[in-house]
Amino acid sequence: MTVALTKDSIDLGIVVRDADAMVAFYRDLLGFEDTGTMDMPDGSTMHRLRCGTSLIKLVAPKEAPPATAPPGGIAGATGYRYWTISVSNLAEITTRCAEAGRRVVIAPRDIRAGVRISIVEDPDGNWLEFLTMSP
Repeated sequence: MTVALTKDSIDLGIVVRDADAMVAFYRDLLGFEDTGTMDMPDGSTMHRLRCGTSLIKLVAPKEAPPATAPPGGIAGATGYRYWTISVSNLAEITTRCAEAGRRVVIAPRDIRAGVRISIVEDPDGNWLEFLTMSP
């Protein structure tokens, strides 16, 4: 049996070091919709943000975990290393991120016919790919 989806998108949980900086990046800079904050049973706080129909859950632990993800983006380690958001304003949002002091890992460029990307780093060092496709 395959997965029987009940939603056309995913929910993504990101454990954060600096909740204020991460919320400011995703909510204020990128414009994700703030759908509230909730306390978790373990004392963590979850900030819930909508990106289209996806839910981005920024989880601020009560105490910092003993380990962090290795830096270096795609080539830095195995596992989840980046995620992609399809946009219609790739150049604009990449420029806004750069002007806000975020590191642009890959400036806007074509990766194949009709597909253009950029990659920026969020305040915790996670990579976020913006992608636009030509009709």
